[in-house]
Amino acid sequence: MSIIIAMCTYALTMSISPGPVNIITMTSGLNHGIYRTVPFVAGATIGFTSLLFCIGLGASELIVLFPTFMLAIGYIGATFMLYMAYKIAFSKGTIALSEENKPGFYQGFLLNILNPKAWIASISGVAAFTTTGDLSSLFLFCALYFFICFIGVGSWAVVGQQAKILVQTESRLRIFNMLMGAGLATVAIYLLLT
Repeated sequence: MSIIIAMCTYALTMSISPGPVNIITMTSGLNHGIYRTVPFVAGATIGFTSLLFCIGLGASELIVLFPTFMLAIGYIGATFMLYMAYKIAFSKGTIALSEENKPGFYQGFLLNILNPKAWIASISGVAAFTTTGDLSSLFLFCALYFFICFIGVGSWAVVGQQAKILVQTESRLRIFNMLMGAGLATVAIYLLLT
């Protein structure tokens, strides 16, 4: 039972901690509401869980066999984050809910597949909580992570929607979007430089 608690704690900590996916989720929650952000959260959750499962099946060997693979993932992921940062920062500050620049399922899925933080979390988690050749521990870890990741990432949409009270004018919303876009761009640039 203690291994399950450890898996859940790890999954919650990694899912709820600030990162590119959670910045976009919060911004989408504020701009589009919780329900319109659910497809992005679902995509991010399925993308991460798929990555976790593939790493557990041995995809982490790619890093050993091809050391530049992780470097390429980092560059591709950072470039995609810069694109998303641009979309967020320069979205119109309209209060009415619209489909403009609303991140969807595919953006969430791709962002977690290309997110170096997701790769590191997957590799660390698989190493800590599964044993080689034991698929039952991998299935358990992935199942727990799926539900916890959905809740952890989804909570950022709730925070975003609640923050709408603070940005009730279009100019404030535009400033918020620019700050969130700049924050995401900073993360992406940091990943490119490290």
